[in-house]
Amino acid sequence: MAAVTTWTGRDANALRRALRMSVTAFAEHLGAARRTVAKWSSQGENILPRADMQAALDTVLARATPDVRERFEDLRVTDAGGTTVHAALRDAAPDADTAVDGHGDSGSDGDVRRRDLLRGAAIGVAAAPNVAPLLDALVSPHHSNAVALSVQQLSRAVAAAKIDYQACRYECVLDRLVTLLPALEEARACAESEQRAQVEVLATDLYHVVGSVLLKIGDRGMALVAAERSTRAAVASQDPVAIAASARIMTHALMSNGHDDQAVTLAGNAAGVLGRDTRLTSADAVAVYGALVLRGAIAAARRDDRDTAQAMLDEATRAAVRLGYDGNDRWTGFGATNVLLHRVNIALALGDAGTAIAIARTVPLDKLTIAERKASLYVDVARAYAQWGRYEHGLTALRTAYEVAPQEVRCRPAVQRIAGDLALVAKGSVRTAVVDFAQGAGIQL
Repeated sequence: MAAVTTWTGRDANALRRALRMSVTAFAEHLGAARRTVAKWSSQGENILPRADMQAALDTVLARATPDVRERFEDLRVTDAGGTTVHAALRDAAPDADTAVDGHGDSGSDGDVRRRDLLRGAAIGVAAAPNVAPLLDALVSPHHSNAVALSVQQLSRAVAAAKIDYQACRYECVLDRLVTLLPALEEARACAESEQRAQVEVLATDLYHVVGSVLLKIGDRGMALVAAERSTRAAVASQDPVAIAASARIMTHALMSNGHDDQAVTLAGNAAGVLGRDTRLTSADAVAVYGALVLRGAIAAARRDDRDTAQAMLDEATRAAVRLGYDGNDRWTGFGATNVLLHRVNIALALGDAGTAIAIARTVPLDKLTIAERKASLYVDVARAYAQWGRYEHGLTALRTAYEVAPQEVRCRPAVQRIAGDLALVAKGSVRTAVVDFAQGAGIQL
């Protein structure tokens, strides 16, 4: 098969179709905005992807199976005969104005098929933690042998789960949650009237942890279920901060399932309601408000909406100034440093790898006291260097992420794929070093 010297929109679309991915799924697979991939499909030879996307497309093609490569070559030949634009528009049409998979894969079945597709495209990943007991507890939380906890004990247990999550001890979190979900239902059943609102706030936070850890290990469909449970508990609590906190995990779950438009709308609306209901008079309210706006900014960047992303970043910056410190109020880790971390991630989502690196260099590492946030920064830096073609630097960043939080690298399929990408595109001693690192981290190449 002839190599692709310079990718055009036509070539990129042929690769997408060879992989049998929708526009939404292909954009997520590349780490690009959906709108960007849609432009490739509609403009064909009239558009050239950016340099970082050229490298990403090279990597996807290199990882493709022989069948996919054969289909890709056939499609390139067919499209060269003049059918490119019309075929691309036909292929894009089913999901042109939606955020679901182009094959109609909405709902839980679609989530499963989408997860299987993404897993199948990876070179190889480490064995994921056993999530089955958690899913059993999530689907059927009522157990006769549930541990009876007082409200105070439940509060401490939920806090411990939050602490483990922020420390990237995901396997420990999974173990905790299996017993905590039934205990929560027992506490709900036994709560006196004056305690019910407090228990529902704890339920909001607990299901937030469930959704977060499921997103980390790649189970996006069940993460939506957990996010919905968090939302229902928050509404029952009638606590405006809890309601906004639940919107954070719902926004994240929507994004992870490709619903970026809905995520932007939810984040903006929920932040507005929180501001009106609380006037942001407490540190918890300001922190949740800022963290929610940041999540909306990432969703906007993913759909290539730079103006909205920047406006939300500016609003988060004002919230950080109002808060006045880098803290962890209501488990948000929010503050000025957290805004910088999101600026790195947003630059990366917009395809500005060089900007992402430049911003990352300004982050005061001594203020990153939460392991999950520090590891995520280094993962973003690794992605940026990989897109930039600086593979040795990317490996160094990935090694640092592993040193900070081994389970962030070992348990997350999205992070493991970075190692797989580096192993494919790097050469010589750098590739050898990547393979050695992957073996040590438990990642199968």
